[in-house]
Amino acid sequence: MSQTIKAAIVGTGFIGPAHLEALRRLPNVEVVALCEVTQELANEKAKVLGIPRAYTFDEMLKQDDIDVVHICTPNFLHFAQAKAVLESEKHVICEKPLAVKIHEAEELVKIASATGLVNAVHFNLRYYPMVRQMKTMREKGDLGEVYSVMGSYLQDWLFFQTDYNWRLEPDKSGDSRAIADIGSHLLDITEYVTGLKITEVMADFSTVHKTRLKPLKAIETYSDTKLQASDYAEVPINTEDHATVLLRFDNGSKGSITVSQVSAGRKNRLNIEIAGSKSNFEFNSERPNELWIGKRDKANEQLMKDPSLAYPEASALISFPGGHNEGFPDTSKQMFKEVYAAIAVGKQPENPSYPTFASGLRELIIGERIVESDKKQAWVKI
Repeated sequence: MSQTIKAAIVGTGFIGPAHLEALRRLPNVEVVALCEVTQELANEKAKVLGIPRAYTFDEMLKQDDIDVVHICTPNFLHFAQAKAVLESEKHVICEKPLAVKIHEAEELVKIASATGLVNAVHFNLRYYPMVRQMKTMREKGDLGEVYSVMGSYLQDWLFFQTDYNWRLEPDKSGDSRAIADIGSHLLDITEYVTGLKITEVMADFSTVHKTRLKPLKAIETYSDTKLQASDYAEVPINTEDHATVLLRFDNGSKGSITVSQVSAGRKNRLNIEIAGSKSNFEFNSERPNELWIGKRDKANEQLMKDPSLAYPEASALISFPGGHNEGFPDTSKQMFKEVYAAIAVGKQPENPSYPTFASGLRELIIGERIVESDKKQAWVKI
C-alpha cells in the first residue's frame, strides 16, 4: 500500500474507539472523520479522540475523499447505514450483526456483490492467532475427524439488575440479545475452525432479570457510574440473559454452546473445545496466547503463542515474539490488515480471508433459527 486510505468511523460507544485504536496501528491508513447523531456530539467526540473532521452521517457520505466507513452504531442502524455507504461508493466494515432482519442482510449481500466494493463484518475474534492455528491444524489433519464441539461465551456485565444498556431494548438490538451479541462470535468461530456447517439447532433461553432498573441518566457500556435509587425506572426485559443450544453438524457430529451475560467473574470468556479423532483442541479468550492440545496416548500439549512455533497461516497474525502477549485489541488490527489490503486493490477478492457480509448473513440466519427453536421448544433446521 503506498497511498493513504482515508477512513471514517460512525458511532463512538465502546467499539468505535476500539476500531480507531486498531486503525491507528496500520501503515497508510488515516482516520479522517468521525460521525455522531448530532453535529455537537460529533465535534465533542472528535476533539477527545483526536480526529480532524466531525460530521453527522449524511454529511460524511458527501465527502468524496473518504474511501471506507466503519459502522459502529447500535444494531438497528446497521442496515440503513451500510446500504447508504455502499450506494455512496465507499467500502464498508460493519459491526455485527450485519442487520436486525434476514431480508435486510440479504439485500446488503446483494448490493455489496453488485458493487464489488470491499465489505466486511467485524467477527474479529477469528483473529486470535491461536484460533487461526486451530483452523490450520484442522486443515492439515492434526485434529482428525471432528467428533464433537463444546463452546461457551460467558460475561458478567449484565449480572446486576441495575446493569443496563441499549442492547436490552429489542427495538435497538433485535429479538435476541446474548445469542446475537456474543453467541454470534462463538457460532462464527465454530464453523470457521471446524469447517463444518451447523444444520439444526435446539435452544433453551432464560431471562434471569425479568425486569431491570433503567438509569434515567446517560451511562456508557462498561462504565462504573454509581446512581441513586431515584435515578432508575423499572422496565420489563424479554430478551435472554442466558442460552443453551444443542447443535447438529453436516458431518453427523454434535455440539452444544452456552452463552451468558450474567456469570459473575467471567469478564469476557469465549471458550471452545473441539474433540477430534486425533486430538482435542481447547481455546479460552481470557488466556488468548495459549492453545491446549489434548492427547489420549501421550502427554497433553500446551502451545504458547510464538510465531516460530505456529503454522505460517497463524504466524501471519502475530506481531510480537513468543512471550509478548497479544490480545483483544490485536484481533481488530489483524483483521483490518487483511481488509485494508483488499481496499488498497479497490475491490472485494473472490475468496476473502476475512468475514464478509455473507458471513454476517449466515450468523443472522443461525441466530434467527435459534430464537425460533426456543419459542417452539423443538429442533429447527437451518
